[in-house]
Amino acid sequence: MIADAELQRLARHHGLVAPPDEDGNWPDDLAPETIGSILAAIGLEADADDAGYAIPPAPLKLPTQAARRCFVPAWFGTERAWGVALQLYELRSDANWGIGDFRDLARFVEIAAKAGADFVGLNPLHALFLSEPDRCSPFSPSSRLFLNPLYIAVDAVEGFEPDTSDLAIISTLRAAGHVNYGSVAALKLRVLRQIWESGRPDSDPALQSFLRAGGEALHRHSLFEALSAHMVAEGRSAGWLDWPVDRQDPDGDAVRDFEAAHESDVRFHAWLQFIADRQLKDAADAARHAGMRIGLYLDMAVGEAPDGSAAWSYRRDYIDGARVGAPPDMFTAGGQDWGLTALSPLRLRATNADLLRATYQAAMRHAGAIRLDHAMGIWQIFLVPDGKTPKDGAYVRQPIQAILSLLAELSETHRTIVIGEDLGIVPPGFRDLMQDARILAYKVLFFEKTDDAFTPIADYAPMALACLATHDLPTLKGWLRGLDIEMRARFGLVSAAQAEEHRVERATERTALADLLHLSPSDVSSGAGSEAYLKIVSAAHGAIAKAPSALAVVRFADLSGETSPTNVPGTTDAYPNWRMRCSLTLEDFADDPVFEAVAAAMNAGRRA
Repeated sequence: MIADAELQRLARHHGLVAPPDEDGNWPDDLAPETIGSILAAIGLEADADDAGYAIPPAPLKLPTQAARRCFVPAWFGTERAWGVALQLYELRSDANWGIGDFRDLARFVEIAAKAGADFVGLNPLHALFLSEPDRCSPFSPSSRLFLNPLYIAVDAVEGFEPDTSDLAIISTLRAAGHVNYGSVAALKLRVLRQIWESGRPDSDPALQSFLRAGGEALHRHSLFEALSAHMVAEGRSAGWLDWPVDRQDPDGDAVRDFEAAHESDVRFHAWLQFIADRQLKDAADAARHAGMRIGLYLDMAVGEAPDGSAAWSYRRDYIDGARVGAPPDMFTAGGQDWGLTALSPLRLRATNADLLRATYQAAMRHAGAIRLDHAMGIWQIFLVPDGKTPKDGAYVRQPIQAILSLLAELSETHRTIVIGEDLGIVPPGFRDLMQDARILAYKVLFFEKTDDAFTPIADYAPMALACLATHDLPTLKGWLRGLDIEMRARFGLVSAAQAEEHRVERATERTALADLLHLSPSDVSSGAGSEAYLKIVSAAHGAIAKAPSALAVVRFADLSGETSPTNVPGTTDAYPNWRMRCSLTLEDFADDPVFEAVAAAMNAGRRA
């Protein structure tokens, strides 16, 4: 049995740190049980002979300077740019099949570029679970190395025949207010399979080049998708943790036998990735050809589902036995368990972060900018041992200089701007390090405030992206009406007393927003109509546009005047998270008065 003092030394060597207490103090020691659970989760047995001391120690102190800096364009510092951020699935058009697709994206970048935008931001486009399509959160992907084939514009694929699709089903899906992922997946995969089987494009040189470049990672992901579909057909889950033990090992005999018997299925899923990649590239090319200086701005989730393709393909490289989350704080007394796994910091240090390199490369492949969700994760991740609560968790420090060097190298290679979502509890000195590494900060107007006033826009950091809100916050119209407060009360996320406090606070916030934007209180009242909304949405974005921040972004849902939010944190089935579709079609969007007014405000403010 290892002595407690030695256990604490081992914890420090591998970067395990207790979260701060209620007074903000960082305890020196961790509970022995927590140390053992988390060391095992990152791939180390505490009572092993060498206990991992042969691996260089994890950093315990945040560096003050980055070893290498990320790419920024030459015009940074003298010019500023703006863009539109959207959830790709929310796009509605007269052509798509009930979900926004890559062809819609190519059309939208042209609309946005014509209006003066230099980039279009997107939700994570990572591969989810094709065989369980209702697992639709883009922030809980099966693999960050690959794309979600549901975004393929099927009728734009070579070999598509109109008589293979069902126009009645397409019409129903196209008219729906929510994305019906199950029906969309069933229809798209059926027609794509018919295209694949009728064309058999195995000899396509472009496909063969893609397969060679994808290598083992692409092969394993395709194998996972084929096996996942087979498991679901047998009544099991799409995720591998529910599979028979002999199907949980991609190198095992049972999986090799399955592959031999289902070789065509595996090739089909690899082809889907080829088509998705090609269509995303077409959208990126459309952005550049339209004159956008940045192009696509792609989001990167902080981790992956523990039962997904990535963890199955490279099980040894992933945390196994703990989930990523956040410690208890003043906002969430019980802490947070995000249900995600992540690359093991131990393996990152032992392997020169090879898998992380591939993950960043996948994100930057067609991107002029990327956003790192929960950017603090490059310094430390909070792990919650399986079967425990966040109160039993601990931080594990990352090899931050190696990660920053990797980010900078790939950023320079791909000429990709890196933006870090630095919201929530941010360690002291982290934002200074981000600035030194030339990773842009994230300035959200609704978070930039004191007790009774919003921070002046002129005080925003130059090396930042400025915006009104994020996908986890209400739309502007919903915020003005207090609909988010009523939703939280209806779903039981807050008590009646808390909801009433929030209503009073929102009235104060509306007044503060009016002061910031030099509007009258009546302009931002909860009952403001369409004319008042046009005035406030233009004024709000005109203010954001004048921020010193290099980039500013407009949320698509605020342009289309939505009231329903994209996501209500804390809910699962109570609200249709990640399913809402916009009320305007692409065909009507370019001439919409709100879009015209906001674009004019953004152009004027960015040039001021």
